[in-house]
Amino acid sequence: MKITYIGHSAVEIQSGGYSLLIDPFITGNPVAVQKPEDFKPNAILLTHAHMDHVGDAVPLAKKHNCPIIATFELANYCKSQGAPNTVGMNTGGATDFEFGKVMFTLAFHSSSIEGKYMGLASGIVLTTREGKKIYHAGDTALFGDMAWIGKKGLDLAFLPIGSHFTMDPEAALEAVKLLTPKQVIPIHYNTFPPIQQDAFAFQRAVESQTSSRVVIAKPGEAHEF
Repeated sequence: MKITYIGHSAVEIQSGGYSLLIDPFITGNPVAVQKPEDFKPNAILLTHAHMDHVGDAVPLAKKHNCPIIATFELANYCKSQGAPNTVGMNTGGATDFEFGKVMFTLAFHSSSIEGKYMGLASGIVLTTREGKKIYHAGDTALFGDMAWIGKKGLDLAFLPIGSHFTMDPEAALEAVKLLTPKQVIPIHYNTFPPIQQDAFAFQRAVESQTSSRVVIAKPGEAHEF
């Protein structure tokens, strides 16, 4: 399994011959070093409707004729914008796809486009065909049910640490304690001035207080897991 951190909350997961994009904010992303044309996704997953997460989802879905998988209202919005194939789900639900299983979890955050309500924000638990479990928290505050999300074992968790709009590093550390993932990649930080953080300080705190390992990925950098 190969993980590429695109920047902000955007990641590419390559597993079992499939390329999956989560929250593909690429165009206009000030820290991204890649372009939309660098990716050929088989599916796109969205945590919520803010444009720094939806990003290039619809143009990429059109170009590669791949599904956008999102919560119901957001999936319908993407369809109205010309996405050729959308799958609308909701929190708590799980669906099998050819690349693995997707479950949407709670996330404590807002979700809208151009002032229009787009349903609940969410996190995503992806179980690959190889049995790896990956949690992308999206934008969220800390919440106690993260302990339930981590109960069956997580191989990797993407957690926001930027504060201002999401958890700060201290809250993200508590999230790691609840989730107990094998590895953590911090996201949603250092993209814009309000969310500047020291990822290495977060790494030291996590690795001194938990058994999880923190991987600090630079935008455009790929890691094998």
